[in-house]
Amino acid sequence: METKILLGEKEIPTHWYNIVADMPNPPPPPLGPDGSPIGPDALTAIFPHALIEQEVSGDRWIAIPEEIREIYQLWRPSPLYRAHRLERDLGTPAKIYYKNESVSPAGSHKPNTAVAQAWYNKQEGITRLSTETGAGQWGSSLAMAGNMFGMEVRVYMVKVSYHQKPFRRSMMQTWGAEVFASPTNQTEAGRRVLKEHPNSSGSLGIAISEAVEEAASRKDTNYSLGSVLNHVLLHQTIIGLEAKKQFEKAGDYPDVILASCGGGSNFGGVAFPFFADKAAGKSVRLVAVEPTSCPTLTRGHYAHDFGDTAGLTPLMLQYTLGHDFVPPGIHAGGLRYHGDSVLVSQLCKEGLVEAVAVPQLGTFEAGAMFARAEGIIPAPETNHAIRTAIDEALQCKQTGEPKTIFFNLSGHGHFDMAAYDQYFDGELEDCDYPREDIEAALEHLPKVAVG
Repeated sequence: METKILLGEKEIPTHWYNIVADMPNPPPPPLGPDGSPIGPDALTAIFPHALIEQEVSGDRWIAIPEEIREIYQLWRPSPLYRAHRLERDLGTPAKIYYKNESVSPAGSHKPNTAVAQAWYNKQEGITRLSTETGAGQWGSSLAMAGNMFGMEVRVYMVKVSYHQKPFRRSMMQTWGAEVFASPTNQTEAGRRVLKEHPNSSGSLGIAISEAVEEAASRKDTNYSLGSVLNHVLLHQTIIGLEAKKQFEKAGDYPDVILASCGGGSNFGGVAFPFFADKAAGKSVRLVAVEPTSCPTLTRGHYAHDFGDTAGLTPLMLQYTLGHDFVPPGIHAGGLRYHGDSVLVSQLCKEGLVEAVAVPQLGTFEAGAMFARAEGIIPAPETNHAIRTAIDEALQCKQTGEPKTIFFNLSGHGHFDMAAYDQYFDGELEDCDYPREDIEAALEHLPKVAVG
């Protein structure tokens, strides 16, 4: 009864998988402020050429540079676990597997793209990177990657998370990054928000505006994003590619794949490589799980919108709650984004992937149940996938179906114990976002016709 399915370092994938090659319809290009498509050259002010090429590539496979694969060896390949103890506790005939991305130095899946982005920027002579972060998993990952390549990193951390998660801030500083609670007085975008909302708790959209503004104002600085963009999801596919090899070793294959989804990098990373099988006729469900307090895919509008609050980014066709959306301060800070990946949004719109939303209390209940069975304390973001995996397993208990359920354990919760304390003390609450607030935010969407 095998618990861990392992790969050797020589089995780290040599290429990332680009889902665009297998999508039935090509993704739409980003648009400029006037609604006209923009070309790759418009992105050169804040991104290196190599990443822009990956962003627009239609090639199925993109080679992973050997220097990046060597750094990946610090934690990759990550183990695939069979959750025997959780299955026993649930009394389910289902088989539950999870990929453990918490084994990375930063404790999450985020270094898979942070290392790649830092390396490509370094190759083009960039010495500084600016970025945003919600819960701090992305910020700490880029801080680590920047340190590995001798680059300065400046992080705009959403203010509510800056105070909720001080030890993730400490991680960034340990790796040499500067960290600021966003919105700040250091950028025009931040000052504008503070003028209208002096007590703003911040949002990823606001923090992105600040980071983009800084990158655009300095020639030595580029911007790095931890999710949403095509090249970010591309780098994360190493998760699903490894998992496919591990399932082959285990002699099994998932019926349903689950991952928490904020901007889409976690979900895309684990699910996209299996989409290639789905496109070839294999029966597999791919389910993105989001919080009811930030229900982008399940209650948002499919429209062109900015990726940031100030409107500094190109317009992307996506599911969105409106670029000026400010969600409640739930503890799953990595899932508090107003929009979603163009690729994930299109696949969801076309019915090729599914999306569900779950409330905060149920996710912490699931996280505690998982920790008591499997020993790993998961991050609040990961708890969304665990909640849905448990619900799927309990449904199998009712129907008697022996399904194979697979989810990505995207990060550990070692720096989220204050949130668990609040849950155990009965201080957390569910935060369904009011429909009238969503409608109000959507009124400010750019007026662009969807073709």
